[in-house]
Amino acid sequence: MKHCLLVLILLCFFRFGLMASNETDDGKGNCNDVLSLEAQRAVGGAVTKLGLALLEKLQSGSEQPNIIISPLSISLALAELALGARNKTEEKLLEILQAKDMPNFHETLSCLQEQLTAKAVKMASRLYLLPGFRVNQDFVDRALNLYKSEPAHLTSIEEVNRWVEEATKGHITNFISSLPPNVALMLINAIHFKGEWQSRFDSKFTVKDIFYIDKKTSVKVDMMMGSKYPLSMFVDRKDGTQVARFPFQGNMSLLVVMPMPVHGNLSNAAAKLNISDLYKQFQSEKSMHVKLPKFKLEFKQDLQQALTSMGLGLLFTGPDLSRISPGALVVSGVQHASNMELSEEGAEASAATAVTLVRTVPTFAVNMPFIFALVDDTSYTPLFLGIVTNPNPGATTEQSDDPKTETESSMKPSKVPLSDGTLNDGPHRENMLSYMLNMWKDTVPQQFLGHQEMEDGN
Repeated sequence: MKHCLLVLILLCFFRFGLMASNETDDGKGNCNDVLSLEAQRAVGGAVTKLGLALLEKLQSGSEQPNIIISPLSISLALAELALGARNKTEEKLLEILQAKDMPNFHETLSCLQEQLTAKAVKMASRLYLLPGFRVNQDFVDRALNLYKSEPAHLTSIEEVNRWVEEATKGHITNFISSLPPNVALMLINAIHFKGEWQSRFDSKFTVKDIFYIDKKTSVKVDMMMGSKYPLSMFVDRKDGTQVARFPFQGNMSLLVVMPMPVHGNLSNAAAKLNISDLYKQFQSEKSMHVKLPKFKLEFKQDLQQALTSMGLGLLFTGPDLSRISPGALVVSGVQHASNMELSEEGAEASAATAVTLVRTVPTFAVNMPFIFALVDDTSYTPLFLGIVTNPNPGATTEQSDDPKTETESSMKPSKVPLSDGTLNDGPHRENMLSYMLNMWKDTVPQQFLGHQEMEDGN
C-alpha cells in the first residue's frame, strides 16, 4: 500500500537579556477562569516527563556537544497529532504525553498555551496541506480551535522556510532542504521566547574565564559576572547537585542544575530532575557573586529514533491517523531545531566590585557542565530543557590539571584576571564553598565552632 507522508517539524528559539514582547493571541476568554493551578501544574509535570524522557534518549556528540529541546513545542505537536489518531496510535501518543489519566488534556494544554503566550512567549502553529489532499474538516477545525494551527497550502519548500523564519524572528533559516516525494501534510510548531533578566548583568564585567568540560579538558568562554547578585539557590546533598534560579521579568525563570564532580553526573541528575520539587526547595534570595557563561548554541535533530525507543515506532510504520484523512498516512520524521542565546544585553550598570567580592559573599559559578530549564513559574512548565557540556563548541579545548579539592582550593587566595583577561580559577573552586560552609555552621552546635573561630580570629 502506498502511504502519504506526514512531517512534524518543531522549531524553537529563545534569547535571554532582551525586552519582553507584549504580543498576545486572541483565544478562549475564559481560560484564566477555568484553568486551575492544579490543572496547570499537572500539564506542566506531563510536559516535564516527556522532555526528560527525550533527553535520556538523545545523544550529544563532537558536532553537537549540547542538547537543547523544547518539551512544550514537542508536546504541542504530538498533542495536535493525537487529535487525528485512533485506537492504539492515540493510546500510545497520550501515553507518551503522560495524558492517559488526565481529564480534558487537550483543553487544559490549549489554555496553558494561551496563558504562556501572554508572558513573552510567541507560539505559532501551521498545518500545511498538499492541494487536493483529502482531509477531515473536523480535524482541521479542532487543530485550529485548540492549538491555533492555521491551515495553509503546501506549495513549496521556500514558502515553508519563509514562514519558519518569520515565526522564529529570523533565527531559524533554510530549515528544510527537501521534502519526501509523497508528502501530504506537515504539522509545524514554533516557539520563540525573549525576556529581560530581573537582575541584569553589566557587559563591562564580562571576562574570559575557564569552563571545565571534564577533569582533564577545559575551554575559554565569555563569563558574565554579577556581584551582590540576588540569587535563590540550594545544595541538594542527597543528589549531589547545586541548583539556582535566575528569574526573568514576567514570571519566567532559568533553572540551572549543576552536579558536583565528586557526587554525581549529568545523566543521573537529569534522571532525577523534578521541577516541582525544585521550586519547593528554593528559599529567599541571597546576595551572591555569580558567574554565568555567555553563549549562543544551536541544536537540530530528527526525533524519530528517540521517539521510537520510547514506544512510538508505529508512527513511522503503520499508524491509525484516520481522523486526519481516510487514506493511509505515516509520519516520515519529527524534525526539531532549537537555538539558545544567553547574553547580558540591556544590562544596567552594577557594582564595580565583581572580582574583589568573590571571597566576601557566597559564589555560584557555572563553570562545569550543567542542566538547564526555562520554566513558567506558575505552572512549572518547561518551555526549554537541555544539557550544556561545552558552551563554546567552536573554540579549541585545552588540557587542564586535575580539579583541586574544595579544601585545597579554599585555602588559596582569590585569583585576579591575568594579562589576557582569563580568570585563573579551578573547577568548582568557588562553587557553593562559602555557602555550604555557612549552612554547615548554621546547623552545627556553637560549642563545636568556638575553637575554630578563635583560630580564624573571628
